[in-house]
Amino acid sequence: MPRGSGLSFFPLDWVLIDSWRVAGVPLEAVLKGIDDAFEKWRSRKTKRRLVNSLAYCAQAVLEVAQRTPNRSGTTDGPFDSPFAAGEISRYLLSAASVLRERTEPAILELASSLESLAAEAENQPGNLEELELRLTAMEDKLVAIVRSSQGDEELFQIHQTLNSELKPYRGKMTADQLAALERRYLEAALLERAKLPRLSLFYLH
Repeated sequence: MPRGSGLSFFPLDWVLIDSWRVAGVPLEAVLKGIDDAFEKWRSRKTKRRLVNSLAYCAQAVLEVAQRTPNRSGTTDGPFDSPFAAGEISRYLLSAASVLRERTEPAILELASSLESLAAEAENQPGNLEELELRLTAMEDKLVAIVRSSQGDEELFQIHQTLNSELKPYRGKMTADQLAALERRYLEAALLERAKLPRLSLFYLH
């Protein structure tokens, strides 16, 4: 984090980070883009205000990402997992236990699937990429279930908050990028309101 920048993370900033993850933006592109954005800020003769949102770096990150080769599928042989099998298993079981508190059959079905994945991870750690794809699909289904149960007023409130928080991003991102960010924000807000967990390994702390 650049010193003296005043940069701090707001809820929408975390959604922006998650959208980069979903889009496959390499970590080195994110870090380089942030550095480039602040170098540009430092070079300005007049600094009207400190940068206090990750939105300031969004365009620079995407520009670096476009110049960064896609390394997917280029590794030779297995690589070390950033998580131990036990960590993954406990994470999935914890999410499943929260889902078990609900009564909707579709959500309880997702809980059973998480428990099965937890058993597989504990006994024989599999391909993390495949596991992440499964969890992403399950989270999409969970969001759809929650969204269908929301009233018009609740959805309006979420969109109203979203519109307010998106103000620093407008003008710094394309329409497609903003649409993706809105979608990720809506998903996060719906799950948070329903007190349901995110399922991606991205949230394994």
